[in-house]
Amino acid sequence: MRRALAAAFFLAASSAQAACPDAAAIARFVADYRTMTPARSFGPGLSLADGFCAQDAIVASLSAELGRPVGYKVGLTSKPTQERFKVPHPVRGVLLEKMLLPAGARVAVPYGSIPVMEADMLVRVRDAAINDATTDIDILRSLSAVVPFIELPDLAFAQGELLDGANLTAINVAARLGVVGEDIPVEATEAFAAALAAMTIRMSDDTGKALAQSTGAAVLDHPLNVVRWLVQDLKAAGRKLQAGDVISLGSFSPLLPAVPAIGRTVSVEYAGLPGGARTVSVSLVAKGS
Repeated sequence: MRRALAAAFFLAASSAQAACPDAAAIARFVADYRTMTPARSFGPGLSLADGFCAQDAIVASLSAELGRPVGYKVGLTSKPTQERFKVPHPVRGVLLEKMLLPAGARVAVPYGSIPVMEADMLVRVRDAAINDATTDIDILRSLSAVVPFIELPDLAFAQGELLDGANLTAINVAARLGVVGEDIPVEATEAFAAALAAMTIRMSDDTGKALAQSTGAAVLDHPLNVVRWLVQDLKAAGRKLQAGDVISLGSFSPLLPAVPAIGRTVSVEYAGLPGGARTVSVSLVAKGS
């Protein structure tokens, strides 16, 4: 698996470079994001480097209202999402402070132009030693908690517009909102590492309807592989994780449309970690209700 991760990292880091999207196109996207208007794609000629250039500008603009960066989200960490976006490797975005909501939050739908939801999980960085961590135990020593998380992304682009890996990177990997559960303390042991991969993750609504189910192995075969990939990807960009950063690990479920779930409370249960099953929930309500 580490060899596959290295190959994916090399592919991401070696993308062709061209011109960053122009300022007018970026400003237009930011305006559409703010008004929840389906946006235009940046086009088929976008390289991954161009996508990051656009992302930096978009995040800088949105920070004025959404607050400071508090960590990263890693997208396309499951085979179904990689196949959907036709990218054989993960991509990274930035999480801003006001994107993260407390467990049980009521969220008005639509919260974006193309609102979707997914079962996810956060990890919380304990210290900067994570930037030199290699083994699973090294990584666990540099994490303080794993955290139940329902992500509420916004795919942003109008129907028919190109949304490939570079364009997904440009729009900050569709970051919009997410609901954060209670911390689960990390144990730096082989048993805890094994439990992360084997845990069962179930997504359902308040009628008892099952929406999705998977295991921890759904993201790059192991949640810690996502952290390992991000450390390498940030290092190539001259960046490092810092104590207190959170990392969204990606999709443990399909990307599900949020509009059909209006009026429902959606929950994700994580079973198999020390301390028993944990749950995080979000109530999706009609805008104006």
